[in-house]
Amino acid sequence: MTTPINLNKARKQKKRTDAEKKAAENRVKFGRTKAEKSAGKSETDRARKDLDGAKREQ
Repeated sequence: MTTPINLNKARKQKKRTDAEKKAAENRVKFGRTKAEKSAGKSETDRARKDLDGAKREQ
């Protein structure tokens, strides 16, 4: 005779694995490459530097 399983644990484990699978798909679909991240960071840094340089002293 097989051992009984806790259906709540089985349901939660299935939900967890489905969420992990969806997260992996979203990382591929919406993720940015390292080059894109560094380009975006350098662009924001440049914009911040330009904005700070345009501030007037009080």
